[in-house]
Amino acid sequence: MLQTADEPSFRDSVDLMFSRAVRLMDLSPGLEQKIRVCNSTYTVRFGVRLRGKIETFTGYRSVHSEHMEPVKGGIRYALSVHQDEVEALAALMTYKCALVETPFGGSKGGLCVDPRQWEEHELELITRRFAYELIKRDLIHPAQNVPAPDMGTGEREMAWIADQYARMNTTDINAKACVTGKPPHAGGIQGRVEATGRGVQYALREFFRHPGDVALTGLTGGLSGKTVIVQGLGNVGYHAAKFLCDEDGCTITGIIERDGALTDEKGLDVDAVRDWIARNGGVKGFPGGTYIEDGAALLEGACDILIPAAMEGVINKSNADRIRASLIIEAANGPITFGGDEILRHKGKIIIPDMYANAGGVTVSYFEWVKNLSHIRFGRMQRRAEEARSRLLVEELEQLSADKGLGWTLSDDFKERFLTGSDELALVRSGLDDTMRTAYQSMREVWHGREDVEDLRTAAYIVAIDRVAKTYRSKGL
Repeated sequence: MLQTADEPSFRDSVDLMFSRAVRLMDLSPGLEQKIRVCNSTYTVRFGVRLRGKIETFTGYRSVHSEHMEPVKGGIRYALSVHQDEVEALAALMTYKCALVETPFGGSKGGLCVDPRQWEEHELELITRRFAYELIKRDLIHPAQNVPAPDMGTGEREMAWIADQYARMNTTDINAKACVTGKPPHAGGIQGRVEATGRGVQYALREFFRHPGDVALTGLTGGLSGKTVIVQGLGNVGYHAAKFLCDEDGCTITGIIERDGALTDEKGLDVDAVRDWIARNGGVKGFPGGTYIEDGAALLEGACDILIPAAMEGVINKSNADRIRASLIIEAANGPITFGGDEILRHKGKIIIPDMYANAGGVTVSYFEWVKNLSHIRFGRMQRRAEEARSRLLVEELEQLSADKGLGWTLSDDFKERFLTGSDELALVRSGLDDTMRTAYQSMREVWHGREDVEDLRTAAYIVAIDRVAKTYRSKGL
């Protein structure tokens, strides 16, 4: 989607949204500026010998705020990566971490590379060299800067980075905590891969627990039966769509990808579409839906919930006025520009903002970091104790029934579920659900508690900035 010439850049959009919030706050000019600016950005250019010649790559690691350490933020691989984008994403990470109360500052990284152009062993060489350049400057470190996956990266790249750090820091007992999003067998945590998509689901569930908020969208009832259009069927979009369809009864009526879009009022099979994309590189030709060549046009399609889950800036001044979705939830970072946001706000559209909606990833990354520092799997100490206590209760109830001649027993299905203790995945999901509920309530309190706050995004910024400001004040600033 092309933006209009007068559209602010992604970085400017973040700054304008920040300014809109701080105008409603009582911050000194000096503290406001300290929170606003990006503390530092490191640019690295390095060579790797590939296919008989030296290829030079450019990468970035930006630190927005060190009000808490370590700082946290993903590393993305894309040819479009540039300094302004990385700094904007780092700023969003600061506010996101503050909003969901994870004890991190904000950071972000990026490498100008198309991972599809390189074989796996070549990509490993590139990743390890990039990691080397950052590690030797403490820009990857368990106590200072902890990356995670982002667009174009995943468990594989994080495992390479963790191994590179361990090779360079052989006596660091906490080496695995230098990066999150690793495979479970390499120090990762159950539930991390789907965490951002799961967080989108939990955010929507929490929103629909408040009938008054739902009424503002013109919708009624719960999630069941709601129609959904998803833009981007990558890791985040796929898991959000799958969970909403399989567990909450939503109907995925549209999927937008790079080469076009698919639509079906009766509902698309998310797994089948994903498998088709994996085999064919796009959605064109998929037999289970109607193909639309101009995929971006489907952003304007009629639906209950629109989930932009790919790139920034897809909803902007050029198309915002034609968006028909009743509710928009930003699964991607910055999918709505400041200009687009202004138009949608004036139309009365309800937007669940990115800094909250896609915070599931950093939340579960926090759990993984804690797991790595504690050197023990969640649930290992208490799971069997929980089961033993539950079994005592069940046996006592059934014995009481027999002694009193009541003649009732607990069903086998209930006993199986009740007697199963919480494993790592169950605890991760519980912690993520609690985090998303609490964060929404903190935004909602500002949204409905102040007459000068008209939308959830401004409320989210106010909550986050206030928490960052309090931390800086406690440091004597």
